[in-house]
Amino acid sequence: MRLPLAALCLLFALPLQAADPADKAQTQRELKAAEDDIKALQKLLDKIRTEKSGVEKSLQKTERQMGELEKDVKDIQQQMNESEKELDNLQDEKKKLLDAKAAQHQQISVQARAAFQSGRQEYLRLLLNQQQPENLSRTLTYYDYLNQARLEQLDTFNTTLQQLVDVEADIAKQQLQLEGQRGNLDMQLAKLEEVRSERKALVAKLNSNLRQQGGKLTAKQAEQKRLNQVLASIEAELARQARERAERERQAQLAAAQTHPQTGKAVIAVSTGNGVEGPFAKARGRLPWPVNGQLLAKYGSPRSEDARLSWDGVLLGAPAGSEVRAIHDGRVVFAEWLRGAGLLLIVDHGGGYLSLYGYNQTLLKTPGQQVRAGETIATVGSSGGQTTPALYFAIRQQGKPSDPGQWCRTQG
Repeated sequence: MRLPLAALCLLFALPLQAADPADKAQTQRELKAAEDDIKALQKLLDKIRTEKSGVEKSLQKTERQMGELEKDVKDIQQQMNESEKELDNLQDEKKKLLDAKAAQHQQISVQARAAFQSGRQEYLRLLLNQQQPENLSRTLTYYDYLNQARLEQLDTFNTTLQQLVDVEADIAKQQLQLEGQRGNLDMQLAKLEEVRSERKALVAKLNSNLRQQGGKLTAKQAEQKRLNQVLASIEAELARQARERAERERQAQLAAAQTHPQTGKAVIAVSTGNGVEGPFAKARGRLPWPVNGQLLAKYGSPRSEDARLSWDGVLLGAPAGSEVRAIHDGRVVFAEWLRGAGLLLIVDHGGGYLSLYGYNQTLLKTPGQQVRAGETIATVGSSGGQTTPALYFAIRQQGKPSDPGQWCRTQG
């Protein structure tokens, strides 16, 4: 899933004040430069995709499908919970209406018996039994109140009966909807089980291929090397774009200074895009963790039995489908499946800082999109051949790994 190029271009573009033709021309140049940046990143991602082996491509496709199915199952289960809750509410309402119906029926029966016992001459008898004529008006008023009360009781009873009919219809509709959801869930679970079996076979095949290439350690080292190559390519591309952007801004400021020599200031308003907490470099120790979970592996700890390979980030255990949130403002520069990292998303925070989020179940952003701190960008999964759901989280500083524990707040 990719955003249209024009939309991505607007995401990359710096906010400019087009107050005159010169500013408008500068705006167009910035948009063209942003378009070129996007094309360069897309070309890099396309190159990475073509370098995958056949098994890796199959595993990528399967894990993406599995992630979508797991998300669908979770959504259906949530819908079923809501339907069951609504059904319980309707059943409670039906019970209350049945109780009200019984009580109203009892009241109407008492009134009906009283009226029957009084006979058809009830109104005339009330008039003739009056010992004091001056009380006649009051007696007639009481009689009217009595009749009105009886009519209201009947109206209330009829309303209760209609409400009961409506609730029973709603219950039948809700039960039908719930049955449909159960059928849909069973179908999605069957598909999910099929895809899981396919994934298991692909992981076994991939591991077998890796063992033939020199063992588990060698395989892990190859995965780490591949990730470092991808990161180096992305960082080189971002550095080139940053240099070109800085040069364009310098040229624009010089041109603006010549246009407005009295002030010596550029007329272009440049947004730093550093978020509410300022530049990433100054947010050390104050950033939030991307997911609420348990720290399964610390930065620098061994990645396997062999201490020669260590974690360049951290591993955070969390339930599958948990929301993964951006730790700071930035733009997505990578959202792709990568061997050893699974569905990986990388956010550029500017100034040579990147944050990495791997092993995801689903990726909710695409390259070029701007993200805000705290925005959901992915969901926790076990892609990349992992056995349990967890989030691989890393921070890169000027092309080198940096301990996330030094950047993120201590979890309470």
